[in-house]
Amino acid sequence: MLRLGVNIDHVATVRNARGSPWPDPMRAALLAEEAGADGITAHLREDRRHIGDADIERLMAGLRLPLNLEMAATAEMQAIALRHRPHAVCIVPEKREERTTEGGLDVAGDRARLADFIAPLRQAGCRVSLFIGHDPRQIEAAAAIGAAVVELHTGAFCDLDTEGRTADRDAELAGLAQGARMAAELGLEVHAGHGLTYDNVAPIAALPQVVELNIGHFLIGEAIFTGLGPAIARMRACMDAARQT
Repeated sequence: MLRLGVNIDHVATVRNARGSPWPDPMRAALLAEEAGADGITAHLREDRRHIGDADIERLMAGLRLPLNLEMAATAEMQAIALRHRPHAVCIVPEKREERTTEGGLDVAGDRARLADFIAPLRQAGCRVSLFIGHDPRQIEAAAAIGAAVVELHTGAFCDLDTEGRTADRDAELAGLAQGARMAAELGLEVHAGHGLTYDNVAPIAALPQVVELNIGHFLIGEAIFTGLGPAIARMRACMDAARQT
């Protein structure tokens, strides 16, 4: 079955807007678990704009689900991951001025450094994932340096769908499909995420090589209106329906 990882970053965004303890990301993680999520994702950014160090401590101590720790390839973040040893570590590009992750890692252009960076994480037992686009060079490089997983960036596909640029959207989907096939053939586990909603998730969920979707911002937004449990249940239904057709 296609797995759903729920990203709780933006529960922390709302909390941090007031500097209070509420809403609690840990509570959101436990609700997601009750609602049928298969994992929890949290991005510990260098500037701590949403998830904080204490959140990671609590998630590691209180979760029964696997934790996927998203982070930049910096010495500080490596040390944090090695201290906590989460189930998975997803390496993402990060710029201080961006609102959200804008693209995939340039693994091909930074192969030696990233190989050295992920080696201790692999040795510590973390499943290392690289957040990349569907460029074949990036997929080949991810396999070459020993990543277990690639997470394909679906943001461009989702943006094109929202803008109604059908031909460009279909071309991007074809690229994602080709990338997923290539990654699987190279022995990589394939995940996908970024910008997914009820309306655009089906074509991505239908890709047979994709085994996990990571979705956060949209689900947290929907939870304002429906509650987190029903939002997750509806997303799961959309994913399952796409996989069965």
